[in-house]
Amino acid sequence: MPGAGGGEGAVREGKLTEVSYSTNQANALIHLYRAEVGKMTAYRQRLDMTTNWSVVTTAGLASFALGDVNNSHATFLFAMFMNYFFLRLEARRFRTYEIAHHRVRIMERFFYPAMLGDQVDANWHQLLLAELGKPRSPMTRNDALGWRLGRNYLWIYTAVLLAWFAKLDLSVPKGFLLEFPDAFALADIGSFPGWIVFTGVFLFYAYLIWLALRAARTYPLGED
Repeated sequence: MPGAGGGEGAVREGKLTEVSYSTNQANALIHLYRAEVGKMTAYRQRLDMTTNWSVVTTAGLASFALGDVNNSHATFLFAMFMNYFFLRLEARRFRTYEIAHHRVRIMERFFYPAMLGDQVDANWHQLLLAELGKPRSPMTRNDALGWRLGRNYLWIYTAVLLAWFAKLDLSVPKGFLLEFPDAFALADIGSFPGWIVFTGVFLFYAYLIWLALRAARTYPLGED
């Protein structure tokens, strides 16, 4: 962490030390920084692409299901499954994105301040070497899932759920008063009773909410 180191690239008593980064060392770190920023940009685009796939797929399935009263409400259950597939794919991409992001933050936190004359820990490069030697994401798979849920997919899943309820409501004849537990019959799918379908959807959404609430975006460098 930031401190008053005395090695190469560090600062002593408010002045640069006589031994600083060599041209080769500085160039190597600068090229690494540019490469990692480029990787971040590429994965940022991939993240947006996955979200777009989810939105387009959801809109298409919802249009199909609501376009005809005879179309099954199971289309929305399929939309939930497809969105979970996109969510898993996006979380994996997000973890890879965070590997590059973490390396960039290390260099921004230590290398460039040292080059500009600030006081930094002289052993900061050991942190970068550890990241290069054994790449690992600063967040777990569940944290990545929860983070992407909180940012994008909970809104998509909310829209799917409301559209599913609307589809079930459209199947009720006008003027017909539906009461529980008869209402569960609206969600029947073939030989599967509606109460099992409702229970499955409830448990699935409870799992999504749990993921979103427990996710913590915590970085080793103390970012929020």
